[in-house]
Amino acid sequence: MGTGRYAHVWRFDAGRICLDLVATGSAGGAPGACEQLPDPEHLRGWLAAARLVPPGTALPVLDDTWVARFHELRAVLDLLMEAQSGGPRADGALDRVNALAAGAPPGLRAVRAADGELVRALSAAPDCPGLLAVVARDAVDLLTDPVARAALRRCQGEDCRRLYLDTSRGGRRRWCSGEVCGNRERVARHRRRALEKESPPGVE
Repeated sequence: MGTGRYAHVWRFDAGRICLDLVATGSAGGAPGACEQLPDPEHLRGWLAAARLVPPGTALPVLDDTWVARFHELRAVLDLLMEAQSGGPRADGALDRVNALAAGAPPGLRAVRAADGELVRALSAAPDCPGLLAVVARDAVDLLTDPVARAALRRCQGEDCRRLYLDTSRGGRRRWCSGEVCGNRERVARHRRRALEKESPPGVE
């Protein structure tokens, strides 16, 4: 789950950050999902919640251009994942992801916090190409790993399009989240059974 102001919106249970990004759009989300990264403020919060930047990292230059570029990456990732599920080839999208993955991701270093504990920090202020590169490289890693690629699933929940990696024993996971779509399905099943019991005998 995300943290902070938008914790009720963001989920990080897909198994890969590239899939979590796809899920932030209405096209790649759960039933009734809307655009979750509509402006710089939301993107800033998502980057922190996704741990692409350490907590408290200032991103003063994050603007609408960043939002547009993350939307673009999300769109091409959605095309690539659809291709893995039997959809049309998306070579143009693959070229774009490869180009973004070639960027230099932010460097990391360990620093001491006020209490003396070592915490993660960035070696320089993160820029948009560097953060895009982190997500694009995650997608490249997923797409070129036969085991991970074979575990790619789309949720079987009603109207849900979220993608996830099924790492369950036996590969029997059906939903993006048992607590969300799984629970929704169990409630719907219970209601159907209750209605069947209430129906008079012989009534279809």
